[in-house]
Amino acid sequence: MTAESNAHRNMIWQQLRPNDVSDPAVLQTLEKINRADFVAPELAELAYADTALAIGCDQYLLSPLQEARMLQALQLSNQDVVLEVGTGSGYFTALLASLASKVYSVEFYQALSDSALRRLQLLRLNNIDFSVGDAVNGWPLPDRVDAVILTAAVPVVSSAFLEQIHVGGRLIAIVGEAPAMQLQRVTRISEREWQTNVLFETVAPYLLGAEKRPEFAF
Repeated sequence: MTAESNAHRNMIWQQLRPNDVSDPAVLQTLEKINRADFVAPELAELAYADTALAIGCDQYLLSPLQEARMLQALQLSNQDVVLEVGTGSGYFTALLASLASKVYSVEFYQALSDSALRRLQLLRLNNIDFSVGDAVNGWPLPDRVDAVILTAAVPVVSSAFLEQIHVGGRLIAIVGEAPAMQLQRVTRISEREWQTNVLFETVAPYLLGAEKRPEFAF
């Protein structure tokens, strides 16, 4: 077993499983996708450590535990369509695409989107639609989706995202102001009703532009 594969295994068994990541499909996906493939070579030895990692453009890959618990909270099926805001390195995109039917992934920086596209093509994940632009307050889609995931924090959740999910759909986001941020799951229970559940406390960098535009709250 190589040092990298040993670190990958330790991430699963020593970081994730002891911290309530137990969904079999999620764990299988985390075992299948190599996090080290989505960071710069000089950071590969830290890829499975319990820490956020720089990915360029002043953006960060969240820690393995944050991402695993967010992925589990989405409760994805292989028929779900997902909107991901913040493609970043493409690692979380790969996890989503391995579990869902279709992923719409939006990234502000062209360079990050292009890099993620190249990495994901190597994995032959063909169910991803990449876009580049500012999606801090929603993103136009052909139809509602089953799930929305924001891969960085926001002070409040834009109502535009809540309108984009089907009844029964859910949104996962890290919400609030440091150091008092929370991972929240918002479920649409009817055309005009949403239910918010706080899953755990955490801290993450803001989605680009979100800290400047908190006015669209629901």
